[in-house]
Amino acid sequence: MAQQPVAGVLAAVTELLAGAPDERGGALWRLAPVARQLDANVIRVPPGERVVPHVEPDLDVLLCVLRGSGELTVAGASELLEPGCVAWLPRGTERSLLAGPGGLVHLTAHRRRPGLTIGSTRPSATGRRAGESSPPEGETSAGGGRIDGREGGGDPACLLNRICPACDRPAESSDARYCARCGSRLPD
Repeated sequence: MAQQPVAGVLAAVTELLAGAPDERGGALWRLAPVARQLDANVIRVPPGERVVPHVEPDLDVLLCVLRGSGELTVAGASELLEPGCVAWLPRGTERSLLAGPGGLVHLTAHRRRPGLTIGSTRPSATGRRAGESSPPEGETSAGGGRIDGREGGGDPACLLNRICPACDRPAESSDARYCARCGSRLPD
């Protein structure tokens, strides 16, 4: 039987930031108790860095700016972010972040993502099965067609450069540089 998490203070953001090098981006903290219904992360985006446009197809996300500044672009419209701003990012909308000159530190919170299942056939709102993502423009997904200018039968065999080293989530796009869930930089 899973142990119930204990309620209370989980982290002090000032201490998190003091203990992490200024150039370190990605998840500085994440909600850890196993028996939970919520996911939350404190993410740092280094100065001038961009979280590329991406779509979260299944989860609404709440974002609260803790430190620094930046720009949030949702569905093509940009808004200034500064400490204390709270933004709602509805599922299915394209969003991206650009950190200001001092970087951007924010908290994200959303419903916990269900674990991956083998052979899931539950279609999402996009008509794809859970875990499937749409291929980048000009490419096709598994099953044939042209990929990266060559005839192929799907994605390359090794996709480790698309797996987030911090939270293990696969990137939706082959050219993604940051994780859509936790903001960590993806491997090159």
